[in-house]
Amino acid sequence: MSQDGVDLETSLGYLLKEASSALRLAMEEVLRPLGMTVTRYSCLELLAQRPGLSNSELARGAFVTRQSMNVLLQALEREGLVIRPAEAPVGKVLPTRLTPRGRRSLEQASAAVRSVEVRMLSGLTGSEQAAALRILRGMIRSLRDGPRVTEP
Repeated sequence: MSQDGVDLETSLGYLLKEASSALRLAMEEVLRPLGMTVTRYSCLELLAQRPGLSNSELARGAFVTRQSMNVLLQALEREGLVIRPAEAPVGKVLPTRLTPRGRRSLEQASAAVRSVEVRMLSGLTGSEQAAALRILRGMIRSLRDGPRVTEP
């Protein structure tokens, strides 16, 4: 136990962070040969599932700043993986969409990421996998919806 009272061996928060870090490293390893990063993959996956997302929505979904997402979108646009209108159809939002080339790139990346998830879950039964998903969703919901704790 540390001086602050947190035992890293049994701290769920620490173990989740360690799992997140291990997952990101494994994903980076399989995406690198495809010329892709986790953030780039996340952006393309989000656009495939929710075409027309704004820069802000993509940034939230990929867990990066709006500025970082804007730089990424500019690069993806130059590479022909996404398209954005020159002018916003409504307000200031420039809805982004995948191009056919972006979809092909995403297909390869998705297969690589699926292989990592299969490896990550290989030691769990189907019911354990379902329970893990339910538990993680519950934790996320509790943190997002629960009361905020403020320091005295």
